[in-house]
Amino acid sequence: MVDRPIVSESNVSRPDVSETADVIVVGAGPAGSAAAYHLARHGRDVLLLEKSEFPREKVCGDGLTPRAVHHLIRMGVDTEGPGWHRTRGVRYCSHGARVEIDFQENARYPGYGLSRSRHDFDDLLARRAAEAGARLRTATQVTEPVLDRAGRVRGVLAKAGDGVARFEAPLVIAADGGSARLALALGVERLPRRPMATAIRRYHRSEGGHDDPYFTIWGDIDSRPGGPPLPGYGWIFPMGDGRVNVGLGIVHGAPAGRTDTRRALDQWLPRTPPEWGLADPASVDGPVRGAALPMGFNRLPHYTRGLLLAGDSGGMVNPWNGEGIAYAMEAGELAAEVAATALTRQDGASRERALHRYPHEIHRRLGRYYRLGNLWAAVLTKPSFTSLLSRRIVTSPTAMRHLTRLIANTTDDGRELPDRLINALVRAVPAPAPRARRR
Repeated sequence: MVDRPIVSESNVSRPDVSETADVIVVGAGPAGSAAAYHLARHGRDVLLLEKSEFPREKVCGDGLTPRAVHHLIRMGVDTEGPGWHRTRGVRYCSHGARVEIDFQENARYPGYGLSRSRHDFDDLLARRAAEAGARLRTATQVTEPVLDRAGRVRGVLAKAGDGVARFEAPLVIAADGGSARLALALGVERLPRRPMATAIRRYHRSEGGHDDPYFTIWGDIDSRPGGPPLPGYGWIFPMGDGRVNVGLGIVHGAPAGRTDTRRALDQWLPRTPPEWGLADPASVDGPVRGAALPMGFNRLPHYTRGLLLAGDSGGMVNPWNGEGIAYAMEAGELAAEVAATALTRQDGASRERALHRYPHEIHRRLGRYYRLGNLWAAVLTKPSFTSLLSRRIVTSPTAMRHLTRLIANTTDDGRELPDRLINALVRAVPAPAPRARRR
């Protein structure tokens, strides 16, 4: 690990305390806003700090699976009004074949997905947290943690306006995205063997595709015409407002070397349905933007010294499909529940035991599934497997009906045989440890 300077009570003259709270949440993305919302609902005084002003741009596919919809419902978000587009399932396209798979409703998850632009999606969630009682502070860029003499996080320093502000709380939830500034300050590094991916996206005007009832996933994306398939997929997600979100997600580690994703995007678009008009340069509605996807719990531990990691800061993107929003919101809610419980205990060993429930519960819920998904991401970088997947599996309705349930992680513990088989497969995977291993 790399030692980094951190602010402590013993080594620096600090600015006066600007505000105090029961819990500070850093970052008002899906993880942070979910954490702040549920903490406020638990009656806790929570301070939500966000570096940007809303609304703001965010690189994302804008698609929400039924698992994400479930967590929106838990936050009481109204998804029936303007700005939302409902989808019934996923359309898979590969080597000229098209397979349409509807989402399966069960006791836990709805049978539909949604699209919503991240331009205002995060704003909507942050406002929902504020309505519940969280104190939202935008244009407040957290720069580092503040530690007490025992090395425990007791607050943060942030750039606010023209000065530096200090905020204090007995617990801090880091939902500061893939940069993971707070985690890195405590020496919590990324695990190099865990998967990473790169996603790029661009909006297009599409009269024929913007209100499509399916998310479209394209399985045979080539790095060059006639070349090996890329380890990932292309997507076309309808926005319902005259636009579609078009993008590529590529897993790192392909033996072919560095991929020119923008070139691959432009080579792929002429193969999309002509009536969608995506190959027409006039359809382009904005620049190509890209972001890294930290997947498969690639930063551990998820709790240390008064700091809980949620969302991308903890590498919580699903390695099966690159989805981050559902798991960020789930982690945020769990972090809120654990923090609220811990704060009912005396500071010390009793509280610490309660806080350690967070990493253990995250791994109980998702550890086996993510470990299997990390293997999936690894084999995607093998051209022979990617070719088999795009030619034989993606083109099979039966295979994709079951694989969609696994990839979307929307199985139930009910009586349906496919769900029972998938759950048994995941349970057969050895349970990982909820902490970083020695390197």
